[in-house]
Amino acid sequence: MEAAPSLHTRRRVTLANELHLNPADETERIAAALRHQLGESLNRRGLVVGMSGGIDSSVCAALAVRAVGPAHVFGLLMPEQDSSGESLDLGKRLAEELGIPYAIEDITSVLAALGCYRRRNAAIRRLVPAFQDDWRFKVVLPGSRLDSDRLNVSSLVVETPGEVVTVRLPPAEYREIVAATNFKQRVRTMLEYYHADRLHYAVVGTPNRLEYDQGFFVKGGDGLADVKPIAHLYKTQVYELAEYLGVPAEIRSRVPTTDTYSLPQTQEEFYFALPAATLDLVLYAHNHGADPALVAAELGGGCTADQAARALRDIEQKRAATRYLHMPPLLVDPVSEIAAHEREGEPA
Repeated sequence: MEAAPSLHTRRRVTLANELHLNPADETERIAAALRHQLGESLNRRGLVVGMSGGIDSSVCAALAVRAVGPAHVFGLLMPEQDSSGESLDLGKRLAEELGIPYAIEDITSVLAALGCYRRRNAAIRRLVPAFQDDWRFKVVLPGSRLDSDRLNVSSLVVETPGEVVTVRLPPAEYREIVAATNFKQRVRTMLEYYHADRLHYAVVGTPNRLEYDQGFFVKGGDGLADVKPIAHLYKTQVYELAEYLGVPAEIRSRVPTTDTYSLPQTQEEFYFALPAATLDLVLYAHNHGADPALVAAELGGGCTADQAARALRDIEQKRAATRYLHMPPLLVDPVSEIAAHEREGEPA
């Protein structure tokens, strides 16, 4: 495929228009790719999709059905004690509308046995000593990335019986809370591969381009999959496919959440520090060589070139930090026979 021309070479560009795609053509292209990957590269006979009730997993499930038919797609819903009940309801509704077999695996007891909640809450109590196991909380970033070049230092927000307490998260406690929470994504992936093994299916990963590029996934958790059919699509493009594929309006209108902590939390306040539509424009502009002034003009709302430059720098900083998440295991010496299989696209 030819490299896209730089935005500098065009007289007038509307970045939002550049992001539009033909959903019918893209659906058929992805479905054909899934069929080829499943049969030629993976040698599996169907697809397992973890269904969260969110837009990305819903589009992936619908694309899987387009690719191989509902009888060869298995949906997996994996709630736990901090999950929103809406997530389960929407996931079930979509599975039933798609006509696919599905299972509900509540992972609360597994997470408790691993110490997920205990380890996490112990770290919280070092900052909020009175914290009780039934108190709700979340982890947030301070404000918009457009406003300052501030470091990505998160805060802990705890809802106590009488007030909402916000404390700055030191690095050690932040890492401990995140490490314990990452059990959730890793247990879900473990269950996806259990069902994939018993059915001789492949596991579908559901990241969109923002998540895949900027590192919004857990290594060995939701970052682990056999195919990732929408990793090349910007978030706004995922919504275009969702409408074309008939994903229910309740899912399409739902604000993207982490559905990880007990207090409601958007992906914007936890990780991205910008709305998805804004991030799409900034990432697209960065990928096509646009200068900050053009990005600022496109974003509007009084956005300055300096603010746009901050957002562009944040894209590159997150991309650099994501390198570790994408890295395969490192070898002392290459194993040439296995490398040859990988180059040919054959299963090792």
